[in-house]
Amino acid sequence: MATLLFADHHEDALGDATAKALTAARQIGEPVHILVAGKAPRAAAEQAAQLEGVEKVLVASHESYAHGLAEPIAELILGLMDGYDALVASSSTTGKNILPRVAAKLDVMQISDISKVEAPDTFERPVYAGNAIQTVKSSDPKKVVTVRTSTFQATGHGGSAAIEEIAAAADPGLSTFVGEELTQSDRPELGSARIIVSGGRALGSADKFKEVVEPLADQLGAAIGASRAAVDAGYAPNDQQVGQTGKVVAPELYIALGISGAIQHLAGMKDSKVIVAINKDEEAPIFQVADYGLVADLFQAVPELREELAKARK
Repeated sequence: MATLLFADHHEDALGDATAKALTAARQIGEPVHILVAGKAPRAAAEQAAQLEGVEKVLVASHESYAHGLAEPIAELILGLMDGYDALVASSSTTGKNILPRVAAKLDVMQISDISKVEAPDTFERPVYAGNAIQTVKSSDPKKVVTVRTSTFQATGHGGSAAIEEIAAAADPGLSTFVGEELTQSDRPELGSARIIVSGGRALGSADKFKEVVEPLADQLGAAIGASRAAVDAGYAPNDQQVGQTGKVVAPELYIALGISGAIQHLAGMKDSKVIVAINKDEEAPIFQVADYGLVADLFQAVPELREELAKARK
């Protein structure tokens, strides 16, 4: 059962999600080929070729693939699917944008956000904000699957797959790239960070969010996250939202400051290895999933925590 994995990348760097999605793809069926599409993605393709268990890396270079538009990339994938039994991508914004179009044109059901592969045609996926697990068995001739990468370990390096240049598909011309505004940050990317410090609505203002959350994150070398309530209140930008309607993360350490723990937020971070919660409400739901909970005023507790961290590093 041959599987095609669509790679997440930034032209010159392969995304961490690709190595995790590869773990799921290998469980679905081997051999696994990785498709890297972009304006000039050769460097990312060479990194993909080093992943263990990859037989071949397909590289499609064309201006129409530069910004991840769904329509031209979907046409490229559709032209390749005769040779594959399954198509896999991470549940990133790119994967969620492209794969539904491919599934519709193949006239098959997309299986979204899988957290476990039980068999090549049987998968587990979370539903009801992660409060239940659904088992899905597909009878479609071709499987189209997006992967919740936070539940899969990344495949290691050590491979030496062949790299093959393939021709670009005809651009259907249904969409045009207009522009983008990129957020620049020296901090780790939220989706792949080892440590995340998240703030909630209890911080009270955007100034307090910056004053309390950012110094602790800088001290720990952590990414910054936020609850939906904090984002809706304007304390943090949308790309920092963690939860069911934001990013799903599973860092080694997740620190929740002033986050009550609504089920939508828990769905996005409860797979974290260690969860630390600071909240003055001892009944806050976040304490039900926290490994360490501190009932305290975060405006007093966080500065004290930073002092102790500074002492420990001396």
